[in-house]
Amino acid sequence: MMKIKYLLLFLIIGNVLFKAQINNVEKNILERLTYKELEHEFYKALPGDTNSTKSIASSYLKKAKFEKNTTQIAEGYVLLHYDEDLPNALKYLDSLQHITKNSKGNAYPARIYLLKGNLYFKTDNLQAALNNYILGLKYAKEKGNKRQIAMAHTSIAYLNNYIGKHAETAKVLRHYAYHADYLTIDERNSLKLNLADAYIEINKMDSAYILIQEGLQGGKKNNDVYRYYQNLGLLGYYHLHSKNYQKAIDGLSECEKYFFTRNNGSKRDHNYTLLYLGKSYAGLQKKEKAADFFRKIDSMVLKTNYIYPELRDVYTYLIDYYKENNDKEKQLYYVDRFLKVDQVLDTQFRYISRELPRRYDTPELQQEKEDITNELTKRKSLFYIVLSLLLISHLLFINVYFKYKKSEKNYKKIAQDLIQSVNENRVGKNKEPEIEQEIHPVEITENSEDKTSRTVSEDIAQTILKELEIFENKDQFLNKGITLGSLAKKIKTNSKYLSEIINTYKGKNFATYLNDLRIDYAISRLATDRKFRSYKIPFIAEELGYNNEQAFTLAFKKRTGTPLSIYLKEIENMSSD
Repeated sequence: MMKIKYLLLFLIIGNVLFKAQINNVEKNILERLTYKELEHEFYKALPGDTNSTKSIASSYLKKAKFEKNTTQIAEGYVLLHYDEDLPNALKYLDSLQHITKNSKGNAYPARIYLLKGNLYFKTDNLQAALNNYILGLKYAKEKGNKRQIAMAHTSIAYLNNYIGKHAETAKVLRHYAYHADYLTIDERNSLKLNLADAYIEINKMDSAYILIQEGLQGGKKNNDVYRYYQNLGLLGYYHLHSKNYQKAIDGLSECEKYFFTRNNGSKRDHNYTLLYLGKSYAGLQKKEKAADFFRKIDSMVLKTNYIYPELRDVYTYLIDYYKENNDKEKQLYYVDRFLKVDQVLDTQFRYISRELPRRYDTPELQQEKEDITNELTKRKSLFYIVLSLLLISHLLFINVYFKYKKSEKNYKKIAQDLIQSVNENRVGKNKEPEIEQEIHPVEITENSEDKTSRTVSEDIAQTILKELEIFENKDQFLNKGITLGSLAKKIKTNSKYLSEIINTYKGKNFATYLNDLRIDYAISRLATDRKFRSYKIPFIAEELGYNNEQAFTLAFKKRTGTPLSIYLKEIENMSSD
């Protein structure tokens, strides 16, 4: 007998030492992980594995305190508050509030109120949840934290769903599920799951089914077992709503095995899986089976105090079931349970129904009204700015138009005068057009003659002038590539003498002299030679010795004061007249 006792004692001590050794090994492993790795392990263990999460969170906080890293200490308190009962969780969040009170970032204090709101929501204190969500939203807006604003709006949307405003819930969830790239993939997947649930409530069955299938496939693809079973449970509700009771039971039975094994899933997962199973069996008229699931729900409610609106259906079914079976005692018991649950639900419903519109809907509508008003004001201002710019541009256009018309009139007048001058003063083919003298008359003064005589003798000057006269009369200026040097060589003088004679007697430099001869020629010939003016401008430019059309047209306007196009047009007009 004594040997057996010693053997048992030895086994117990050995087991304790073995567990301690295992714990030490795990502890050493955790201490070597980085903050990011610890967070990854923590969230991978959620939900349900409280031993692992507490160990990881404790290691995280210990590491942060040892390193005196305030940011990570705060994150450690956040991790520790998960999977704790309400009083302990609130203590950790109070520590979080204390350590972040001087935070310069945009996450606090909004994050604290949002986490508290989630705590109260999970423990069925919807009044406190709403109050904290409202405060979280207020501070998130003050700090301009879009992510936290989204969290507050979606959390309040779930409260709207609780009081039956499913369409409003769907609207908010749909917006953030598809238009909030600042949320993580997991967060958006969660929104889509709840959006599918809201769609079922408002009979958008096709939309719900698409989201559920997306969730199932995503869960399989990413090996996310929890997400897969959450969507499988919702698919069960979809089939229940569609009155495909057996299909609902098949899927929900799988969920029951998963969620109730090693305490996987949340209280909501447990309750709603049993609820949908019970309702599915009720739909098949398997009353005993349905009652069995509903009794399990009542047991969980007594243990967890997790109260939700559908419990009314649970208790009314049990009351009717025991009434049919003439079991007065059980009937009375479930009537009493119904009254207690209904009182809580009624209190919560009345509070949420009253406070949500007053503290959330109305301020949100006022903000929306203000945003719309500001937008309209901006649009109105923009409209007046655009209108003013259009008016100014219109006035400028009118001004430019009239200036153009005035210039065009002047151009026409110049062109007409040129044409008339050519017709009146036409002399011989080899004689320089008198129009040149009208446009730019050259005054030969005694001073200029005296100046020339100092460098160029009178005989040389006269010889050069005679050669220039031949150059002009024989239209040699039309040849391409004429330069001061080539002309000086042709008339047997030097460039310096030729340049001085042209400057003195013609009153211009060589380039201007050459251009003027060519343009004066063009003025006369275009006015008198129909065939010549029928040629294309590039050909005319080449005939006049220019390298390209642009050089010719620019030289023409500079010399005459009117564009070539208008001159040609006026020739045709005057010819037809």
